Amino acid sequence: MAGVDEVGRGALAGPVVAACVIFDPPVSRFSQLGIADSKSLSPDRRAFLSRLIHQEAAHVSLGWATVDEVNEKNVRRATFLAMTRAFLLLPASLRKDSRLCITVDGRDRIPDLNVHQITVVGGDRTVLSVAAASVVAKVARDGYMETLDELSPGYGFTKHKGYGTEEHRMAILRLGLSPHHRPLFCRKVLTQANPL
Repeated sequence: MAGVDEVGRGALAGPVVAACVIFDPPVSRFSQLGIADSKSLSPDRRAFLSRLIHQEAAHVSLGWATVDEVNEKNVRRATFLAMTRAFLLLPASLRKDSRLCITVDGRDRIPDLNVHQITVVGGDRTVLSVAAASVVAKVARDGYMETLDELSPGYGFTKHKGYGTEEHRMAILRLGLSPHHRPLFCRKVLTQANPL
C-alpha cells in the first residue's frame, strides 16, 4: 500500500508538491509515532516527522509540478502530474508488482496510471501512509517557499508559504506578481486593486 498526497494546490504562488510513501507491514508499529495530517501539526513537529518518515519508510518520493505547469495545465492537472511523478520514482519492481495499491487523498483517481487505486476523502487523517505523504510533501514545499523568499523578498513567502493571507494579498498589490505567482489564482487580488 502506497499513500499519495499533495500540498500547494490552493496557493497563490509556488509549486504543487506530491509525495508517495510506503511502509513495510505491519504498519501498526508506526501508529504510535504521531504521524497525522500535516495541517494539524506544528512546523517543528512536521520537520521531525518528515525526517523520521524518510528513515523508517520503505520508500519515500516527491513529485513536483512547477508554477509554469500550474499556469499552463491548470492546478488540477498539475496536481495529477506531481502525483504521477512521485509514483514513477518508485523502484520499477514495485511499480510492476500486481499487489501494489495506492491510496490517494481525495475523490479523484490519478488519471492514466495503470495501477490499482483507492481514493479516500480525508485520507490524510485516516490512512497512515497518506498522512505521512502529506507531512513529507508539506515540509519539502515549505522549505522551497523559504528559498523563494530569499529570491523574491517582500512577499513573505517564509511566513505564509504562498497561500492567500491578507499579508500576501497586500504584498501582491504593492509589488505586483513575481515569477513564482500563479496569475489566474491572483486575478481576484489584482481585480480588487484595478476595478473596471
